[in-house]
Amino acid sequence: MNIQIFGKNKCFDTKKAERYFKERKIKYQLINMAEKGMSKGEYNSVKQAVGGYEQLIDEKAKDKATLLLIKYLADEAKEQKLLENPQLFKTPIVRNGKQATVGYKPEVWKTWR
Repeated sequence: MNIQIFGKNKCFDTKKAERYFKERKIKYQLINMAEKGMSKGEYNSVKQAVGGYEQLIDEKAKDKATLLLIKYLADEAKEQKLLENPQLFKTPIVRNGKQATVGYKPEVWKTWR
């Protein structure tokens, strides 16, 4: 397994996801969304695995202005604006190769091999 956790420092679910993998002695790589964000390739892989970019948007994000702007842009522009503003991603995004989840989903992670 090649686990990547995209998360935020102050996100409770990100901390729970880290603890889940630590307790099972599964190595993972933590990527801070606020500092690094997500590459276009990683984004496309995750988007495909979770069923579209809509699943990745955090409706409760603090940046309400950008969140509102995204709702009125064309689809291609929405995705570009989302990549430029990593604070709008719902976290944690946990990725294992081509598989990915958004949020705390231990029931899915158990099935990964």
